[in-house]
Amino acid sequence: MNKEKGSLSIHSENIFPIIKKWLYSDHDIFVRELVSNASDAITKLKALNGMGEIDLPEDEIQNITITFDEKANTITFSDTGIGLTDEEVKKYINQIAFSGAEDFLNTYKDKSDSDQIIGHFGLGFYSAFMVASQVEIFSLSHKKDAEAIHWTCDGGTEFSLEPGSKTTRGTDIVLHLSEDGKDFSSANKLKTTIEKYCSFMPYSIYFEEVGKEVEKDDKDNIIEPTPINETTPLYLKKPSECTDEDYKDFYRKTFMDFKEPLFWIHLNMDYPFNLKGILYFPKIGNNFETMEGQIKLYNSQVFVADNVKEVIPEFLLLLKGVIDCPDLPLNVSRSFLQNDGFVKKISDYISKKVADRLKSLHKKDKTSYEKFWDDISPFIKFGTLRDDKFFDKIKDIMLYKTTSDDYVVLPEYLERNHDKHENQVFYVTDKLQQAQYIKMFKDHDMEAVILEHSIDSAFISHIESKETDVKFARIDADVSDLMKDTLSEDEQKEHDSISETLQSLFAKTLSKEGIKVKVESLKSEDISAIVVLAEESRRMQDMSQMYGFMGMDLGNTPSDETLILNNKNTLVKYLVDNNADEDKKDIVELVAKQLYDLALMSHKPLEADAMTKFITRSQEILNKMI
Repeated sequence: MNKEKGSLSIHSENIFPIIKKWLYSDHDIFVRELVSNASDAITKLKALNGMGEIDLPEDEIQNITITFDEKANTITFSDTGIGLTDEEVKKYINQIAFSGAEDFLNTYKDKSDSDQIIGHFGLGFYSAFMVASQVEIFSLSHKKDAEAIHWTCDGGTEFSLEPGSKTTRGTDIVLHLSEDGKDFSSANKLKTTIEKYCSFMPYSIYFEEVGKEVEKDDKDNIIEPTPINETTPLYLKKPSECTDEDYKDFYRKTFMDFKEPLFWIHLNMDYPFNLKGILYFPKIGNNFETMEGQIKLYNSQVFVADNVKEVIPEFLLLLKGVIDCPDLPLNVSRSFLQNDGFVKKISDYISKKVADRLKSLHKKDKTSYEKFWDDISPFIKFGTLRDDKFFDKIKDIMLYKTTSDDYVVLPEYLERNHDKHENQVFYVTDKLQQAQYIKMFKDHDMEAVILEHSIDSAFISHIESKETDVKFARIDADVSDLMKDTLSEDEQKEHDSISETLQSLFAKTLSKEGIKVKVESLKSEDISAIVVLAEESRRMQDMSQMYGFMGMDLGNTPSDETLILNNKNTLVKYLVDNNADEDKKDIVELVAKQLYDLALMSHKPLEADAMTKFITRSQEILNKMI
């Protein structure tokens, strides 16, 4: 072979706004592309060996080595793969966008398994010029009597191709770092980038630093280098081959999260498309809005991106996991998905697998499912809001925790409470704030469900839209009709008289002419008063407050609160008996104001001025006791 000089040829149908900075969005992509090409070279070699085209020794191990030379300011990517002849360099390197992987597949399409051939566009090699001022290729082909080659290019359209000095099969690509590549003149930065993109590549990858002393053990023995990657990641194995500890260990290493996941779903599908992966359900608590998941997307064990929304259903982006799909329709940079129906099918499949796993847990291990529920319910509820098909699949296994401290599905709750309130679901949003209402419910043999998460407001409305005969009401809604006694005619007259007296007293004492006051016989004498609000009014107030925060004025929504006084309570009886006594006027007013504030505090937090008055009044009452 004689030394040649020439110009790079560009295929007109592939267009040339590709080299250097226009092709890829991130500079570090060059690591992924060059390692992927090295992996392809080894895959082609093994394919030819399997077809009998070449004869490799059985004990020969193929690997990739990335060498960093700080002094020379170079990075070298070396593989033990198929190698290149001078003719192949002219065809695959000098003719930009002529894919060697694609040509190989076409040549051997009837003989080889092409699933692991990563490259398709013939452009990945040129990502090197994003960080290099000059790139050299030293290669020796597997073919008999092949000559070693040395190719050089400084990033323009001029190249140099001449005989090389390489004596072993494979390819070395040397990048002479430019100013644009100065970020990668650090061994730590380079190693971190390799780990980001190549953690699960199918062949062992070794990282070496020129001039760095070899590691030795306590006995001064040289420690053999270990690969920087895992060639057979857990998600590629069959679920039956994996233990719980395997899954947890993979989770810790992949996401650097040492809190154990709740449970996981192993995806393993070969038809109608190839998809493997593991999705983990982490514990998230109540900070749903700030929770960030991490779904790592791979294509044939090559990292593509984090949290690609087209592939993962939106509600599952809160999970952590790994998805590997060799069939993904990637664009030229492998970083972005092309929009087509295939991607939607993958998303639907993942959603279905999650639903199937949840149904299986509910059926086979209900105790564990109940333990998980509080932590996974935000995911599930968000999923039902975003995906009607998902809702239909899991609606019968959605749990509600009750104030009786157990878990039920919606039909069970309705059946258990049918005699008390037909098709009515009462719920608690704050167990501490609404403790008095919970006690009142229990006293009357009634129960509510716990819906304390920020997503529950939207979830309630969604359930009502799906189950049109079911209505939700917060536990501090007006439930007096469900608790009142049946009175005789004389008892009713007395009851009305007491109500009228107390209505007048509280309107005058609180300076609230429009205040609504009811008198009921609650079973617990400890409860003196409660404040209730019609569910529709409360939702309107919540909406007004929410839109108010968003800068939208909906006008003043009228308060529809009702003060319910328990005529079995000693303090309420005191107000009735002493209302007309002028000598006790001051203490009657103190007690009335205090009862109202205590009732209001169980309903919602007092405003600053009201809280100040409550504290001052409490001290006054205590002083009168001394």
